[in-house]
Amino acid sequence: MYNTADAHHPEHPSGIWRWITTTNHKDIGTLYLCFSLLMFFVGGAFAMLIRAELFKPGMQLMDPLFFNEMATLHGLVMIFGAIMPAFVGLANWMIPMMVGAPDMALPRMNNWSFWILPFAFILLLSTLFMPGGAPAGGWTMYAPLMLQTGTAFPFTIFAIHLMGISSVMGAINIIATILNLRAPGMTLMKMPLFVWCWLITAYLLIAVMPVLAGAVTMELMDKYFGTSFFNAAGGGDPLLFQHVFWFFGHPEVYIMVLPAFGIISEIIPTFSRKPLFGYTSMVYAVASIAFLSFIVWAHHMFTVGMPLSADLFFMFTTMLIAVPTGVKVFNWVATMWRGALSFETPMLFAIAFVFLFTIGGFSGVMLALVPADWQYHDTYFVVAHFHYVLVTGSAFAIMGAVYYWLPKWTGHMYNETLAKWHFWLSVISVNVLYFPMHFLGLAGMNRRLPDYPVQFTDLNQIVSVGGFVFGVSQLLFVACIILCVRGGKKAEAKVWEGALGLEWTLPSPPPYHSFTEPPAANLIWAHPYQND
Repeated sequence: MYNTADAHHPEHPSGIWRWITTTNHKDIGTLYLCFSLLMFFVGGAFAMLIRAELFKPGMQLMDPLFFNEMATLHGLVMIFGAIMPAFVGLANWMIPMMVGAPDMALPRMNNWSFWILPFAFILLLSTLFMPGGAPAGGWTMYAPLMLQTGTAFPFTIFAIHLMGISSVMGAINIIATILNLRAPGMTLMKMPLFVWCWLITAYLLIAVMPVLAGAVTMELMDKYFGTSFFNAAGGGDPLLFQHVFWFFGHPEVYIMVLPAFGIISEIIPTFSRKPLFGYTSMVYAVASIAFLSFIVWAHHMFTVGMPLSADLFFMFTTMLIAVPTGVKVFNWVATMWRGALSFETPMLFAIAFVFLFTIGGFSGVMLALVPADWQYHDTYFVVAHFHYVLVTGSAFAIMGAVYYWLPKWTGHMYNETLAKWHFWLSVISVNVLYFPMHFLGLAGMNRRLPDYPVQFTDLNQIVSVGGFVFGVSQLLFVACIILCVRGGKKAEAKVWEGALGLEWTLPSPPPYHSFTEPPAANLIWAHPYQND
């Protein structure tokens, strides 16, 4: 089945040319992860500028337009440049090894899907230097505000299109690999949870990225071709943009969270030394979340004047999505219950994820209530909510995944002491950063504004200090990765005592082609989920 793998993958060249032309899933996974880390610091630098400006009331460092540019670029870079490419990088590295494949199904397209990204972000960041400045309409790019962007507008739209093309190509590749290259004996219900979560996420990507492309193209037509999709004076409706955008935007939230669920579902059983509790219910829960994500979009729009029947429909569906999410949290806790737990750094990040992501979930249920949402909408309560989901959710899961699989990738153990310093500094500072935002929002402080009334000063200063500490502590993460890549204690093939799955049958680091022969069927049947 796999004996042609080496024939159509010649031995890799060395130097820079290897990285430009590579079709190997491990190389491309590494490129995605390095690019994601770079964008994490670029987006983080924008956030530091925002928090520096908000340290005191009044205008300190920048004019309001530049503040709005920073807020817009921070969101776009973190979502499309840091979180999503990191998950695609993890998928590239791990899915072929987890399903017993030699490589991804479409290796040349895999190379293209990565190399589109650096050009997209060079284009996006270059808008800072264009006449009129970068886009300043928020990451949601609402019309008509976004249509006031200067020269940068078409460049921004083109960059968004490139990011979407990259995402769709990556998703097609992941689906093709999972459905066609699984080892003999690995049925769908024997796949690791990380693979299941990515299969469902890939379908979400293919469904909603064209919707975003349509929305921003309609804005382009309004600005340059005389249409009036969102222009009320021409018979259009700016609310139409919100509906189309959030039909993309809410599944997008789950595109950034479902792979995190998969990572946590790999880490917790390993360090609990138990099979994952309720594997089948976990698979159905992920599928349910994906389905429901398409019918909850207008909970972002409760204050726009929708009819009461629409408000009620979206309120109830939003509350319903908490049920499969609660199933997953229950199953993770049940997996840890009476397990032989050990608390290496990946497990610490996984436990922090479960606890802090649940806080984000609770504030999401609060936002689902229509009358309460009138109070919370467009305040810092919303900022606190989605950062608990995306930072202590997605970003913490990615960090946990890096510590979990880094010894497998490099063949060296990372420095556990340094990693724990990174964890504790991150988990403390991230709560100092985001938890007070709930109170700022409840007290009425609006988001996306560079100035605020003096009574919010103390909490804003606490938030900014937390933000600076969180940002600086990520340098420990980089140090940990570099030290591990350069050397350290030799890692075994099975890095973690409780780890089960095909990737742990390969040596550390794994060979250039993961499985040139299909893995033995008994390895599939020994998978931890068969005890379910």
